[in-house]
Amino acid sequence: MDRPRRLSYHELAQLRAQTDLRYGQLRHPIAVLLWNVRSAYNVGSIFRTCDAVRVEQLILSGYTPTPERHGIHKTALGAEQSVPWRAIADPFDAIAEQRRRGHRIVAVELAEGARLHWMLDSHDLPATFVFGNELVGISEEILAACDDALIIPMFGQKHSLNVAVSVGVVLYRALEVIERQRHAALQTSR
Repeated sequence: MDRPRRLSYHELAQLRAQTDLRYGQLRHPIAVLLWNVRSAYNVGSIFRTCDAVRVEQLILSGYTPTPERHGIHKTALGAEQSVPWRAIADPFDAIAEQRRRGHRIVAVELAEGARLHWMLDSHDLPATFVFGNELVGISEEILAACDDALIIPMFGQKHSLNVAVSVGVVLYRALEVIERQRHAALQTSR
């Protein structure tokens, strides 16, 4: 077996073109709702992750900074241009709208009754994942408005991850579920 090597810029461009051909305008049936996230740098990182996963949209609520704010571009690196996003001040309006679109509303929170994030499966999708403030998470009222909750297990001394890291963990689990299902459908259609 060959040893791994770094892809060249040309190879990365070819890979990007192949991905664009395969997916076209398709976006995965995933949305992210951020409520009262303080850090523009966290929001910028979340934009990059949402771009990588091709989410349907990123919803910024409460006092979460929007791309016009200094700092987001530094970590988003242009992803704020490729990710569909909206600012909706009231998270309950966003939740109601996403539910009308057929999404399950899933909090990612340290909550009683929350399932481990790796228990997410195809029955949970399409979904809007709700993430809250870096210090206090989401409010009890928002949690009560959600259909379900996921928790990311922690095995060290700290009880939570940075919000941008948590978004990445959950979105890539959802993406794994979607891509495994798509791959299985392709295999059975052959």
